[in-house]
Amino acid sequence: MCAWCVAAKVLPKYSHRCSPKKFTQHQLFACLVLKAFLKTDYRGVVEHLADCSDLREAIELKHVPHFTTVQKAAKRLLRSKNVDRLLDETVRTIMGRRRRVPLAAIDSTGLESHHASRYFIRRRSREPNLWQTTQYTRYPKLGVIVDCSNHLILGYLTDQGPKPDVRDIEPTLRHTTSRVRIEWLTADAGYDSEPNHRLCREQNGIRSLIPAKQGRPTQKPAKGRYRRLMQTRFNKSKYGQRWQVETVMSMIKRRQGSATTGRSYWSRRRDLLLMTLTHNIMIVWRIKVFYRADPSPFLRPSRPSPFLRRFFASSRQGWVGYYPKQL
Repeated sequence: MCAWCVAAKVLPKYSHRCSPKKFTQHQLFACLVLKAFLKTDYRGVVEHLADCSDLREAIELKHVPHFTTVQKAAKRLLRSKNVDRLLDETVRTIMGRRRRVPLAAIDSTGLESHHASRYFIRRRSREPNLWQTTQYTRYPKLGVIVDCSNHLILGYLTDQGPKPDVRDIEPTLRHTTSRVRIEWLTADAGYDSEPNHRLCREQNGIRSLIPAKQGRPTQKPAKGRYRRLMQTRFNKSKYGQRWQVETVMSMIKRRQGSATTGRSYWSRRRDLLLMTLTHNIMIVWRIKVFYRADPSPFLRPSRPSPFLRRFFASSRQGWVGYYPKQL
């Protein structure tokens, strides 16, 4: 339901004036989010819709679409332009008019491009003390910038690994600064370089926190003004919140799976984009499976958006269980 509402705000009802007008783009996008949430394929989500009438009534779906309809809708809806508009809407829904992020973190992770079991990949050979391994040279890679206060994804970068992280900060940051304004940005040593510090501090006005540990260990001062600053005036208290982005990676993999279903580069990229949107929509929908351990450290935001006021108007719990404290 929340995915249907978010898509209704930014996407037109039909893709073309001459379309069959049997299914709206909002309904098809909700089907894609349901597919990612259930960790199934296109045939599986169609079977779930056929079995559950409540799901169809929630998104006003009168007929169950064919699985090829959902598959073709993914190619059309998960383009970069549409994904950016949907991501902007999720950020606007949670943050309201506020566009300042006090603390953010950036990181990337690799996902599996197959569904082979670990036993199949690493199994004992007939010869003693010898293991057989299957190596994969390419895998989908997802990089994100996360708001450390609420685990919301602010920007993304889809790529193919293996590839060093030091080159990923510029395109990911360019995609994020058009949406929000970040004060502090934390990253691990994989992003350590003097050009990355200059990009953050001089071009974007962001205070970067990256430990200067790139290269061989030495007692000499690091090269570059900002890398030497990381050695002398490193803010450990703020850098201690960098693990929030690791939590987001764990949330994505536990809730949506650690493998992509696509077989080509572009289909895997669409899977990564759908995972990113589904994660933000689930936070908007305040799914408690993320925070089932302790829902108490969630408070009401200072300036809720009008969409959230209408969304939680009929809720018994109100704002409790939705927003985290400033970590």
